[in-house]
Amino acid sequence: MSGAPPPRIILDEAPGPARRLDFGWDQAVAPAAPPSGRGWSSLALAAAGAGVLILGFALLDAANFVAAQFARGTAPGLVTLAVAAAGFGLLGVALLREARGYLALRGVDRARAAHARGDVAALRREIAAWAERLPPGRVSLGALDEMPMDALSALVEAKLLAPLAQEAAALGRAAALQAFAVTAVSPSPGLDAAIFAWRGVRLVRQVAALHGLRPGLAGTLALLKRVAVDAGAVAATDVAVDAVVRGLLSSPLAEHVAGEAAAAAVAARRMILLARAADEACRILPRPR
Repeated sequence: MSGAPPPRIILDEAPGPARRLDFGWDQAVAPAAPPSGRGWSSLALAAAGAGVLILGFALLDAANFVAAQFARGTAPGLVTLAVAAAGFGLLGVALLREARGYLALRGVDRARAAHARGDVAALRREIAAWAERLPPGRVSLGALDEMPMDALSALVEAKLLAPLAQEAAALGRAAALQAFAVTAVSPSPGLDAAIFAWRGVRLVRQVAALHGLRPGLAGTLALLKRVAVDAGAVAATDVAVDAVVRGLLSSPLAEHVAGEAAAAAVAARRMILLARAADEACRILPRPR
């Protein structure tokens, strides 16, 4: 036994970090980065050109008509001028509101971009402007000067974003109850879809108002696009739950007992997921992992 070799200890101390056991699947399924170009699309340019032509020619026609009325007399000219000024003034206010609502959404993009690149000065400015747009009664963030990135993000998350997420969830539950009741008693699937779409758009706008965003028509369309992108992460789970519920209630006896309860339950759950996706799309900072 004295000539036997001593036991050999093998140390697994490879230089660098250990190999991944998931083979990088998260990188394989990660979405591609969007293009960095910020120019207008051809459709946007065409729509803008059509709007300029319509409004421009309408303004010129109105000015010619006002001049013609003044040629007929002072009183008709003043009345026509007042009507034209009121109409174009209301149109201008509506366009201004549309622009402000859309620019508020762009402010969310700027804040997220500043957070991603570590630009704490730009992030402070965007958060301060966003906090001023919030509905009254929210907690004040106080002075943000000289606050580092991590502390600033934690403060905004704890004092504002977490309570906003809870209120958005409450709005989603209220909308889910309404969707459940309407879907359970509605006689037509087409009516179900119309009511669900109307209630879903209203829910998205309510969640946006919580975050200080009051989008008009263009802003609502842009916000719905954001919500659709953020809802893609929960779409697979939603489809799976839908299939399981309908599979469990597909027998004749279960269908006789449950009726349209399965479809109503799925519609209610989708409304809750929609509220969560809307809150994710309106957050000025990414959700902490």
